[in-house]
Amino acid sequence: MKTYGYYPGCSVRSSSKSYEKSLLLVMKGVGVKLKEIEDWNCCGATAYFGTDKKMAAAIAGRNLCLAEQQKMDDVVIPCTGCYLTLRKSQEHLKDEKKGVVRSALDEAGLKGGDKVSLRHPVDVLYNDVGIDTIKSQVKKPLNGWKVASYYGCQLVRPYGDVDDPYNPTILDKIMTACGAEAVEYPYKTRCCGGALTGTVEDVGLRLVYILLAEMIKRGANCVVTMCPLCHFNLDVYQKKVVEKFGEEFKKSFGKHYEPLPIMHFTQVMGVAFGYKESELGIKELMVEPKALLRAV
Repeated sequence: MKTYGYYPGCSVRSSSKSYEKSLLLVMKGVGVKLKEIEDWNCCGATAYFGTDKKMAAAIAGRNLCLAEQQKMDDVVIPCTGCYLTLRKSQEHLKDEKKGVVRSALDEAGLKGGDKVSLRHPVDVLYNDVGIDTIKSQVKKPLNGWKVASYYGCQLVRPYGDVDDPYNPTILDKIMTACGAEAVEYPYKTRCCGGALTGTVEDVGLRLVYILLAEMIKRGANCVVTMCPLCHFNLDVYQKKVVEKFGEEFKKSFGKHYEPLPIMHFTQVMGVAFGYKESELGIKELMVEPKALLRAV
């Protein structure tokens, strides 16, 4: 069993606990051990970078220094927001030999941080674990599941080294390995609105509506996400989208609107691996995939 460093971030310990539950089970199932960074702190997300880039990089960079001190070569980061923030911070650490970021970290007695490899779980599962190993763990093939893989903005851009920034396919291949049908979905990297649902709600809901309506048009009966905030927007705000767009939305969904299950990709893998719904946090979803679960 290979051991990776692990930076959970705040979301998977609060609003997206079901993501972490399913992630830990799936990783253990394919022979990956995650060792949490001791004394990690919030990455600051995009909000801090919008007010003070240098100090935001120092706050996030602290985690990278801790990981290096704790002899972690690869660190798995399940939240794509955390992933991008830590990647940006690492760029500052690589560029700065002296300066605000390094000075702040030096004051705390922290060194390094620029050599740690930052990985998203989907990257580790596809490139390190491999499709064959994933297939070998499938106990309940997802027959009848038509999955739209939603990547969101922050994993494939701006760096583009995890997957193709315009047409990523890794998650589709993982879903296919689990027995599901990967629906062709052209909006897979289109923004969900991020925090706009809580700040400029009209704009945020419009962006969520565009994504959901296209998913249904493409024949999806399930959506998988790899970002806690993307999941939150599509799952929690789905009812509000229906109320706001009324007939316009219902027409996009056909004669009768039926809620579309939005699942963390590790929950879907966990179902295929044969884990119990309670272990995967399925009941914590706003829209439970009851019909889909009866099919496996």
